[in-house]
Amino acid sequence: MFAFKPLISVFLLLVAPSALAATFTFTAIPDEDESQLRTRFDKVAVYLEEKLGVEVKYIPVKSYSAAVTAFRNNQVQLAWFGGLSGVQARRLVPGSDAIAQGYEDQFFKSYFIAHHSTEMLVNNSFPNLNGYTFTFGSKDSTSGRLMPQFFIERNLGKRPEDIFKRIGFSGDHSRTIAQVQAGVYQVGAVNYKVWESAVAAGKVDLKKVDVIWESPTYPDYQWTVRAGVDDSFGEGFKAKLSAALLEMNDPKLLKSFPRKSFVAADNLDYEPIENVAKTIGLID
Repeated sequence: MFAFKPLISVFLLLVAPSALAATFTFTAIPDEDESQLRTRFDKVAVYLEEKLGVEVKYIPVKSYSAAVTAFRNNQVQLAWFGGLSGVQARRLVPGSDAIAQGYEDQFFKSYFIAHHSTEMLVNNSFPNLNGYTFTFGSKDSTSGRLMPQFFIERNLGKRPEDIFKRIGFSGDHSRTIAQVQAGVYQVGAVNYKVWESAVAAGKVDLKKVDVIWESPTYPDYQWTVRAGVDDSFGEGFKAKLSAALLEMNDPKLLKSFPRKSFVAADNLDYEPIENVAKTIGLID
């Protein structure tokens, strides 16, 4: 009755590492409404599971910093980060790599939106924001905080606290739109993709809030994979994951991001974001 023990040991030694690995987990920065994120990324999990041949699970988080922490602690091995959160995560886990980005993420942009009571109109010139109330998105958002603050400081020559009557951090782009539309803040900075999707879905009252300025472009969102996934899930797993992300072509899935397609990315693409974060003092 004990003859099976050696056979079990041999089996465990011979079986592929991926067969023994834990579930492959991933997360995403909570940049908009939680229900929309759950719908999108649960579908991504199904897609990746089919492509990778391992169990895949999406783990939602409550904040940008929580996404970075989960990545640092190996609670997730993959994350859909913004430009800044990706830089932060890769600095904490050396050897981690940006492997794919949306086609549009090569030249992303922010919109400044304003409540109509301000009587501010769209203008190619940077708007005079002195004395208004203003809300960013999350404190760690690239399109909702980092780049807007950089453009504000570069164009107005002052820190935000010396410009605005009151400053807020809504937490995500959907809330920024809602707060400016309701007049809680007069002006706000949003991810242009979230804005355009909300307008297309009829969730924005353009009689109350509209775009007043469009930023220059910069690199933003990307998929970042944690160092060591080949050790945990088998040789070649990282390459297989990269291929799966780049081959994601389901129109419905792409529309949910929304992105035209995914293209290859690497860490060097995000050096401009790291440099801006250092310039305005968000990272050392």
